[in-house]
Amino acid sequence: MRAGINALTAIFVVGVLAGLALTPDGRAWLRNPTVMLGDKAAASAPPLAPAPVAAAAVAAPAPAPAIVRVTPLSARLAQGPLRIGVFGDSMADGLYAGLYRDLQDQPNVSVRKFSQVSTGLSRYDYVNIQARTQAQLDEHPVDVAVMLFGTNDAQGIDTGGTVHMFGTDGWKAAYGRRIDELVALLRSRNVAVYWVGLPRMKRDTFDARMMLINGVVEARMRALGVPWIETVGLTSNAEGGYEAYLPTDGGRRVLMRAGDGIHMSMAGYLRMSAPVAARLKRDAGLDRPQAAPVAAPPVSPAA
Repeated sequence: MRAGINALTAIFVVGVLAGLALTPDGRAWLRNPTVMLGDKAAASAPPLAPAPVAAAAVAAPAPAPAIVRVTPLSARLAQGPLRIGVFGDSMADGLYAGLYRDLQDQPNVSVRKFSQVSTGLSRYDYVNIQARTQAQLDEHPVDVAVMLFGTNDAQGIDTGGTVHMFGTDGWKAAYGRRIDELVALLRSRNVAVYWVGLPRMKRDTFDARMMLINGVVEARMRALGVPWIETVGLTSNAEGGYEAYLPTDGGRRVLMRAGDGIHMSMAGYLRMSAPVAARLKRDAGLDRPQAAPVAAPPVSPAA
């Protein structure tokens, strides 16, 4: 009986692999299998093998770091154009598009996209965001970094031989350290940091993971003195739940979400970018009336 089951299993596996090999998408998947967490937001990296976490390996909460001061945005703008960079994953791609539209009427402000799909802070064995960000800043210095990570981060973190499974105390400590290191890198370049929270998600289990990540990030932002821009309320219905169509200020219901229940429509990204743009304008003094240039007095003709 067992031999028959094993034979059927082998036939099934061979059939599935053969079927995948017959299509372009299947062949692409075979070359680079995708980890699926919740829906389609997980990084395209092989899953980490679970490893036992020793009690001693769970790091104690980090002490409150000294808050590093950087040049205020208003002072930067007085010296020249304000360069804004948007860093993160595929969610940050959409945030960049919204922020670019929000600020395109500002002649002394530029917005550049540094985000990359299928990346995050959990899988530095796949894409090391710390090293990548450093290289990006070397090539394109910025004055402001708008950060949005997390949709791919509900995965284990390998801290050098020990894999901390998602949601554990060890994972939270390791994730927090990576956030601290990233903020420290940006501030070492005199870059002002603004961190945007993840929105409400459709699937309850995936939403719970993203809200856990929001909790860890928000706590680090408060400890580091980094502006935290929350988006859960913006992307929830009146009862606090997920809804694809949400009312605008005028009361008209508009599609705010993509079909995967994770990403946003363009209207949704503009909904998320609006408070970010408003905060940046306020801190840079762009929301205040600009004084008109004083005209030089007319020159009297020579006698």
